[in-house]
Amino acid sequence: MHGTKNVLVLGTGTIGEPLIGLICHFKDQLGIDDVMFHKNTPLLTDRSKVQDLIRRGAKMVADSDRIDGFRDMDIRAEMETEEALDKASVVIDCTPMGNEMKSRWYTKYEETTDIFIAQGSEFGFGKQYARGINDEVLELGKDKYLQVVSCNTHNLSVIIKTLGFGDEGPDNLIEGRFVCIRRSNDISQDTNFLPSPEIGSHGDAKFGTHHARDAWHLFNTMGHDLNLFSSAIKLNTNLMHALQFSLKIEVPVTLEELLQRCEANDRIAMTHKRTANSIFSFGRDHGFYGRILNQTVIPYNGLHVSENGKEITGFCFTPQDGNSLLSSVAAAEWALYPDTYDKIIQCLRPYFFNEV
Repeated sequence: MHGTKNVLVLGTGTIGEPLIGLICHFKDQLGIDDVMFHKNTPLLTDRSKVQDLIRRGAKMVADSDRIDGFRDMDIRAEMETEEALDKASVVIDCTPMGNEMKSRWYTKYEETTDIFIAQGSEFGFGKQYARGINDEVLELGKDKYLQVVSCNTHNLSVIIKTLGFGDEGPDNLIEGRFVCIRRSNDISQDTNFLPSPEIGSHGDAKFGTHHARDAWHLFNTMGHDLNLFSSAIKLNTNLMHALQFSLKIEVPVTLEELLQRCEANDRIAMTHKRTANSIFSFGRDHGFYGRILNQTVIPYNGLHVSENGKEITGFCFTPQDGNSLLSSVAAAEWALYPDTYDKIIQCLRPYFFNEV
């Protein structure tokens, strides 16, 4: 273990880039000494963002055989990857190669690194985690590897816990059915935009898509065995994901009670808006570098309760990588400051919104 508190982020994509910027911005409040980031390929199209991350205080690291390529682009790597891994207290992998990196690199540094964190695509990397859902099951010294679940799984999970469990707990939820209405690609990505809606396959015989599967595993870390199923469809937009949910519960509830629960949960933002573009625009204008850190945005007129009070249906929006950023920072701070991390991460509170 290190006396210093250093964080290494691998990847500068849709999660990695804003995460590096977020940690740099709140470095002092988070009690972090050095922020390092790994860039894999020297690309002229990425030079501007790498230079700006360095300007904001992050130290770039690269594989030994790539350093000259970055030097040719007028970018100097502070150190090689192995040295950065050796110095890191926390490693946050924001690439689609987390499991591969785990077997190739991370197992060699388990003695000196407090925690390794991967993102939603890396199923099997470690214990599933979402801030505010299963913090209580994190075990210091045992949970060396965590998988921060995907942005849509965050959304499913906060809906399940807030609307489905209520005050009664997990036994109150009879079943949860979800349709993830996904944007085709991120605005930062140049490829994979769709010309028309594209349905997703139900690749999991029990859960449908990985969203319900990952939510099941997330709640199973607390011993819950939930009845969940999800479908997915991609739309020809690159702004935001949306989610349609249908929950059956044991104890009747009123719409007013649900709204009160939502308004009391600071990880839920409510809105009178009905379109992804208007919510996205709010995040661009008022979020942290365009990100809303809430786990979901629920329209007031998007909720419906059946006459018997036992079926809850609704729509909500997923704030893209914002909820993954929150959980990644929370997991890192838990590893560094297990007794006080909950208080420390309140420095992010200005970027949580009661209403969007």
